[in-house]
Amino acid sequence: MPADPVEPATPRSDRSVEVDFSCKRDADCAVKNVGNCCGYYPACVNRDSPTDPQGVQAQCAKKGMMSVCGFQEISSCSCQAGRCEGHSANLNPMVQ
Repeated sequence: MPADPVEPATPRSDRSVEVDFSCKRDADCAVKNVGNCCGYYPACVNRDSPTDPQGVQAQCAKKGMMSVCGFQEISSCSCQAGRCEGHSANLNPMVQ
């Protein structure tokens, strides 16, 4: 099954660590490396959530999975409808 380029490529059924994206307020969220099949993959997750990027890579290798390499730089996180979401820096200084 191909990996979704928006979410980390993680074979959920074989993971020992489940990443928690839940939140009640913005302060509950933090940028952490959740990993994907290419390696480093930042995401906004619950600040207390465990992550296992090495485990994700090991499962990808074991299952012969791949994912889209690269990621968008996250400048901040916020709680949107009970889920931590990342936001990119506005690269256009004319837009406010």
